Amino acid sequence: MTSSSVCKRFLNFKRIINQKYLTECSSSFKFYNVVKVNCRLCNTSPCQNVVEDKISKTNEKSSNLFRNIQEGPSLSDFISKPVSGLKSHNYDSTEDVSYLEPHLFHGNNRQVFIETYGCQMNVNDTEIIWSILLKNGFHKALSIAEADVVLLVTCSIREGAEEKIWSKLHTLKGLKRKRGKRNPLKLGILGCMAERLKTKILEKEKMVDIICGPDAYRDLPRLLSNTSATDEASVNVQLSMEETYADVIPVRLNPGSVSAFVSIMRGCDNMCTYCIVPFTRGRERSRPITSILEEIHTLADQGVKDVTLLGQNVNSYRDITSGHSEDVTKLSTGFSTVYKPKMGGQRFAALLKAVAQINPEMRIRFTSPHPKDFPDEVLETILNYPNICKQIHLPAQSGNSQVLSAMGRGYTREAYLKLVENVRKILPDVGLSSDFIAGFCGETEEAHQDTLSLMDIVKYNYAFCFPYSMREKTRAYHRLEDNVPSDVKSRRHIELYDRHLLHARELHESQVGQKQLVLIEGESKRSSEDLVGRNEVNTKVVFPKTPESLFQPGDYVVVEISSGTSFSLKGQVLYKTTLTDFSKQQNTSLNRETAEREKNSC
Repeated sequence: MTSSSVCKRFLNFKRIINQKYLTECSSSFKFYNVVKVNCRLCNTSPCQNVVEDKISKTNEKSSNLFRNIQEGPSLSDFISKPVSGLKSHNYDSTEDVSYLEPHLFHGNNRQVFIETYGCQMNVNDTEIIWSILLKNGFHKALSIAEADVVLLVTCSIREGAEEKIWSKLHTLKGLKRKRGKRNPLKLGILGCMAERLKTKILEKEKMVDIICGPDAYRDLPRLLSNTSATDEASVNVQLSMEETYADVIPVRLNPGSVSAFVSIMRGCDNMCTYCIVPFTRGRERSRPITSILEEIHTLADQGVKDVTLLGQNVNSYRDITSGHSEDVTKLSTGFSTVYKPKMGGQRFAALLKAVAQINPEMRIRFTSPHPKDFPDEVLETILNYPNICKQIHLPAQSGNSQVLSAMGRGYTREAYLKLVENVRKILPDVGLSSDFIAGFCGETEEAHQDTLSLMDIVKYNYAFCFPYSMREKTRAYHRLEDNVPSDVKSRRHIELYDRHLLHARELHESQVGQKQLVLIEGESKRSSEDLVGRNEVNTKVVFPKTPESLFQPGDYVVVEISSGTSFSLKGQVLYKTTLTDFSKQQNTSLNRETAEREKNSC
């Protein structure tokens, strides 16, 4: 290798420059880079053609800069514009970086292993990450032992979730030391924890090579290339006001599954005082409805029968690229927001209608919503389409109005119960689920009892209960005191969970004798003699195989329920059917029962 080629290589990677000065020529308003050191390997001045090339590029950029300053911005520069023309831009290509050659972004068949923690959104993010990496020449590793790169997609919603990541990093550090420099292992922290704890990770875990936030996954090929070239940590946790990965086709983690997740929006504007999501996921922005429909059409062609629409605040969906509607966002009665009413765009009800019409045999679900975004038009849309599941998640968080106010939820206990009443009025057979936090700041024993009584009134199909875990950056961290002792939090958490189990068992036992439509998922993990599937409200239903029928995953069957527990239902399969036919039968039976009641009343 000649000294000239050595210099060129190290200059391109910014590894020969110890000091870089910027001098200004007042006559021409051009900037010049003056490299004041010799090459570390050949001890000669950097080759002149490389330096001149750098200066030429800098001059060109500087001329454009001063031209823009002299001309000044126009009015159009201050008017926000919708994101459009997604397909006209190659979003999967990595940004141009002057000191890295384009081929270095390529994975060169490096093996990547990804481990995912947390919510369904992280599962969908993992599918997006795989799409980006595979397109850039990386391959999937079957295990950590085979991997050149290990990426952890992390959750930061609670302290327990982060503790799992720290524990995993401790294990991976040992593996990295064993590998050494001949067969180096690169470690990456991705997702919410990367954004929230970037500084702590760099200081505490010196062996982490990549830190990438949830809005920077397109940059992963560059980050991996940079850390391979420099042996230094590469970081990008920049939040975006526009990124939705609308043009990225996710690589499904389980392509044989009859169910799939589809992300429709990212971020949250609600600013609940306990929640870290607005700080790790950024502000709300929605995918164009056309890209969502295109992805679901593809899933339908692949045989998927159950699609869950995902978002941190899924029912506040608002597609501003469509140009439809100038109406103000409608809220549930008695609910408020911390932000001004939003104008324009296609809303969640319009999206639900469009998605439901793609395939009447495909079930549609959505999570996670906020109770404030359930106006009647959304509930009536769910009622009018048999393939939109009558299952709604209504996260209450607490049953006490004072605690709800401290949480910044935007509603009272009374408003929440009125919403539940309205939901059940429009959707009589709806299945409800909720989230609850035990031991939030200032929660008294009386407030805790209010939450238990709320659960007694509503009787949820599912309830997800957690002890409060204060998160840095949240409004509660800055304004409130975490003054409920840990042992009290634990006790209250157990009481909430036990109350939920009681209600779930009673609810499931009351369904004995019912004939329910079940979508078969596959063989039961507990017995090869049983099949398992989900009913409309997402309850697991287990039933024995029958020798005369060969049912397949993706088939709809009618199951007569024979028993129930807090977690599942058991029954006997009656016959195979379709979602459309079963819905018609249900409507016929309902009309017959209604006519019979009216006849008897006369």
